[in-house]
Amino acid sequence: MSLAAGYTPDEPIAAIATAVAPSALAVIRTSGKNCVELIEKLFSRPKALHNATGYTMVHGWITEPETSDPVDEVMALVYRAPKSYTGEEMVEICCHGGTAPVSAVFRLLLKNGFREAQRGEFSFRAFINGKTDLTRSEAIREIIDSHTDESRSRAANRLSGNLFDEIERIKQLLVRTTASIEAEIEYPEDEETIADAFDATELKEAHDALLSLSNTWASEKLYQDGARIVLSGRTNAGKSSLFNTLLKEERAIVSSTEGTTRDYLECWVSFAGIPVRLFDTAGLRTTSDAIEQTGVERAYDLAKEADLVLYLVDSVKGIAEEDLSTIKDFSAQKTPVVLVYNKCDSSAAETGAQSALDADILQGVQGTVRVSAKTGSGIQELMQCVKTVLSGQLPTSRASVALGSQRQKTAVDEALESVEHALSVEKLGLGLDAAVQDIEDAIASLGEITGEVSPDDILGNIFSRFCVGK
Repeated sequence: MSLAAGYTPDEPIAAIATAVAPSALAVIRTSGKNCVELIEKLFSRPKALHNATGYTMVHGWITEPETSDPVDEVMALVYRAPKSYTGEEMVEICCHGGTAPVSAVFRLLLKNGFREAQRGEFSFRAFINGKTDLTRSEAIREIIDSHTDESRSRAANRLSGNLFDEIERIKQLLVRTTASIEAEIEYPEDEETIADAFDATELKEAHDALLSLSNTWASEKLYQDGARIVLSGRTNAGKSSLFNTLLKEERAIVSSTEGTTRDYLECWVSFAGIPVRLFDTAGLRTTSDAIEQTGVERAYDLAKEADLVLYLVDSVKGIAEEDLSTIKDFSAQKTPVVLVYNKCDSSAAETGAQSALDADILQGVQGTVRVSAKTGSGIQELMQCVKTVLSGQLPTSRASVALGSQRQKTAVDEALESVEHALSVEKLGLGLDAAVQDIEDAIASLGEITGEVSPDDILGNIFSRFCVGK
């Protein structure tokens, strides 16, 4: 992306920043040179708006400029450059929610000097005007897309600047090391080896910090992207009941009649803070009903693509050979399985026979949990079991600073590779100049994370995924 592609500096832009739907209030954002003066022409109290200082609110009406007919009663929030989100003059118009008033005000703005903002253009202007950096910009998108409080909280830490601060700290370690090496090049002494020529303590500290950052991405990716979990099992094992229990609402039809679920349902749900796309599927059985059979085939297909299968067994009926065969098939496809014994509240639920059978399929099962979808018992244990399986070998505790995108991970790994090469120049038989070049390459890679070094295609990829009005 380049400014010539549409992000023209200072040009007045406008966008509807809230959903166009019936609501108490809606917000239309404007930014750019002379945006206050342009809105004065549409405002019932132009002098009050003109004299408004930054961070103040002015009550009035948006009116038709030619006839002075009222369009909507509004509050105009005024921000003066450079103390605004974009670093430019800004006015946010709070009007009544709903399609008609919002659209009417927005159309007037576009007819009277404003251009419709592109996706992410407000945040892009904030970036190019030095009001934010790329780590914070990406964190905004993360917060908007977050599905759980945990994923939102992790993104909020990056928005607060903790990742930017850590990157800057590592860069300073590298800068000081470079200065030390260059001083040695300029004023050499009689050290016998390159290792004696400069103190590598801070370079090693930078290496350890980069390695730690790189290792955070796997966990952060899980909390950002979430996981696909499929409820599977024979008919009447209680999949739909468990689906409703996990969602805490009656989404799936529950019936004792076999084959009730013929197509899958899906919904986002939190498993101990991990966002999960949960699928309720048709019961697995052979049937002559063509529609139900299609549902069974879809259930198998979904399970093959899942990050985890929760395989339900009716504790009253016990586990059957069909269950064992299906679980082995999932295991052969490298699909993790957690065995869930449902209906454990029933006095008729079996225990001993199930335990004996468990040992036969233990290698294909990541965990075993006993629950009751009816009473809710065992649900918390199921949540923790799923979290453990999905996390695998990932750190169990949240890192104080963590990466927020694959782009950041790639840049950190490139910096780490450069630092590792700088630490091995003596072994490779290279001179101090090679170490300086490696460290400068590492600094440049870190600059891409914060936006200090920003190729146009990287900026385009980041900001084009924002919603209009952000």
